[in-house]
Amino acid sequence: MEHRIYAIIPVAGTGSRMGTDILKQYMNLGDRPVLAHTLTAFEKVDLVEAIILAIDPLEEGYIKKEIVERYNIKKPLYYATGGRDRQESVANALSLIKDGDLVLIHDGVRPLVTPSVIEKTLQMADKYQAAATGMPVKDTIKNISEDGFALSTPDRDRLWQIQTPQAFSLDLIKLAHKRAAEDGYRGTDDSSLVERLGYRVKLVEGGYYNIKITTPEDIALALQLLRNGVDKK
Repeated sequence: MEHRIYAIIPVAGTGSRMGTDILKQYMNLGDRPVLAHTLTAFEKVDLVEAIILAIDPLEEGYIKKEIVERYNIKKPLYYATGGRDRQESVANALSLIKDGDLVLIHDGVRPLVTPSVIEKTLQMADKYQAAATGMPVKDTIKNISEDGFALSTPDRDRLWQIQTPQAFSLDLIKLAHKRAAEDGYRGTDDSSLVERLGYRVKLVEGGYYNIKITTPEDIALALQLLRNGVDKK
């Protein structure tokens, strides 16, 4: 695969559900912070030319010294200003990319992503223009009413929980963000912005271990998964 490929990693969230003074991306997970695990996975993927972090500008110095330098991240890194929400943060990062072929977008607080999953997602985006990782849901899902009553039960066999990384052709994801901004549409992920334009998104199995760190319980689970070697898959 011969493409210019960039990775966008938004890490500007406040982490209010974590209940600590330390932002979740900087909390230690084993021997290093959550964000260092994430960056290390992308560091190992030769296809990725450079990484753009969407951050609070006040944190740039800390990231350079305590994560990039300390954990030997060698890929070129650029910094975009984090927005009011994740969607705006990604849009700000996209504005820095003037030419390229494919763009990966990954949550900074999904530290257990593996190089093989990143590569699979890129391969599918190269073929289909848009790809997102995820896994089939394990639990029964209910549609509910506003007052908390079950309305219907969708077929579980056709439901997936969506993760990151997600990958897109540069032109497509830029267009999707442009149209969303013009229409005042706020999506829950980048693939939803692409879907509303009528494009199909190819799903790729990411792994049940590819969790997003949101609560203290997630840190404990991620640590156990890390000890089991999931980041080596």
